[in-house]
Amino acid sequence: MVQFDRQYRFSAGPAGGSGFEIGTTTPESPTALHIKFSIEKADTETPNTSNISLWNLNPEHLVILNQKDCVVTLRAGYDNTMTLIFVGVVTHIETTLDGGDRETVIELTDGRIELRDTYVALSYSGIINTRKIIEDIAANMGVTLTFSYNAQFVNLENGFSFIGHGRTALDKACASSDLTWQIHNGVLQVKAKGDTMTQQGYLLSTDSGLIGIPKKITYGDDGTGVGEKTGWEVEYLMNGAIVIGDLIRLESKVVTGYFRILTIEMDGDNLEGDWSCTARLIEVEP
Repeated sequence: MVQFDRQYRFSAGPAGGSGFEIGTTTPESPTALHIKFSIEKADTETPNTSNISLWNLNPEHLVILNQKDCVVTLRAGYDNTMTLIFVGVVTHIETTLDGGDRETVIELTDGRIELRDTYVALSYSGIINTRKIIEDIAANMGVTLTFSYNAQFVNLENGFSFIGHGRTALDKACASSDLTWQIHNGVLQVKAKGDTMTQQGYLLSTDSGLIGIPKKITYGDDGTGVGEKTGWEVEYLMNGAIVIGDLIRLESKVVTGYFRILTIEMDGDNLEGDWSCTARLIEVEP
């Protein structure tokens, strides 16, 4: 496990307002504040979550973190190469004594404001394509929208009307075209069931960060109608560039092939312990 040059940047503040950033190191201050985090992401419509612990924040930091709907951004990596690993809204914060230090535990949810606060009133007469409906819902949510490379959309012959929660409107619009959706780092991803977002695969091997030997696992029916499937659990060095829905080219001594990422767990501690990701993969046709 690589211990050297672990770097992070933790930013917090209200949306559109001023906040703070910590994690920068200098020759005079070579060690950043102690951080420990655990992030869970899955290929489902359930929001991704994260728990972050920081030690010895100052009172000004705590005031900002305790503001309503404080937005947190976390980047992590090695040396000057850091990628975005989580964006979320603070849902709970608590500070306690940890020996002679103060530990602040922060619970976060991705897409909390968009999913909680967005209500829509939509009405389309005549023929309307579901892509247009999804685009309008995303605009109401105020999120960036991405579609998988081969997502297909149907025309609704008798129009579409809906008044209510934005996420329920998404459910209905996506179901009509056999699509699924999720919010990942504040971005709304829409794709076909069992699909990957792009055709370009990320190479995962010992040369690109793979740790140890992949472990074979079995999944139940994921709703694609195929039934039980065989997959693999892999561990690799901290890398936020690999995200849910990505296509992976896995190369190892026990298995080689193309896979779709179903879940990712990111565990990090800049002073000791883990600084890695664990993903569960399922095989797909290249």
